[in-house]
Amino acid sequence: MNNFTKAAARILRNTPVKNVLSGKRDFARTIWHLSKNSGFSEQQNFSVLQVHKPSLNCNCGCGLQHMHTKAERELVEFLTEEILAERKAQKIKTTANQLEGFSITYDGAEVELSKKAEKEKIIINFNVNHTVDTEEEPEVDPTADKAEVGEMRSKPRFEVDIIKGDTTLSFTCSYLMDPPQEGEYNDVFGIDELTIFKGEWKENIYAVSGDVLDGYLYDLLMNLLEEKGISSEFVEKMADLATAYEHSSYIALLENISKFTTGK
Repeated sequence: MNNFTKAAARILRNTPVKNVLSGKRDFARTIWHLSKNSGFSEQQNFSVLQVHKPSLNCNCGCGLQHMHTKAERELVEFLTEEILAERKAQKIKTTANQLEGFSITYDGAEVELSKKAEKEKIIINFNVNHTVDTEEEPEVDPTADKAEVGEMRSKPRFEVDIIKGDTTLSFTCSYLMDPPQEGEYNDVFGIDELTIFKGEWKENIYAVSGDVLDGYLYDLLMNLLEEKGISSEFVEKMADLATAYEHSSYIALLENISKFTTGK
């Protein structure tokens, strides 16, 4: 068994099928490693070249980038290809600052939407970290050359605060995993938790799970959210916003890693 076959076997043995098929990023990374043809011994392939002090007159071919290790060169090579591919796949390239009357502010992975009325203020918060998954799980076909991967969507858990004076009615909501069936309500999200408090929220404030709420009360609360502008249609648009922002954040992450590696 040659070195390339051994490396491929290790990758496939240690990579669950779901991970390989779950999204473009992991799949692309695995294929990239498998495609690297080995011209060295196994020990050389998985070792880091000796680092020496760079100079402007260096003859190793690194130029002004001062990358003197095999790992650094391969990482930058992969990132360059991945950034180009992700930019090409990027559907929305601008960051929105409004959504259905809500103003939007961004702080790292945190996103806040806010809207003021005469007697109340509505604030929606969510975090895009660890929120991306494929829209549909692909079916595994062992005879197929490639697995079809669904669209990657960000559907974060979100908080809705309706504030009147010093009192806040707060909802914790999340997207429903299964789409509504014929004859059912067309809700795309549900209430996970409900609480109300004065001033700042504290750990000792009582909250109730949406699962144990009276069914009629639950429906009335969903109607209240819809009346405040948080409808199923709005929440779907919020998922589009989260998806676009998470994707742009991922590209920025790749670019920063590349700059870090090259010392720029």
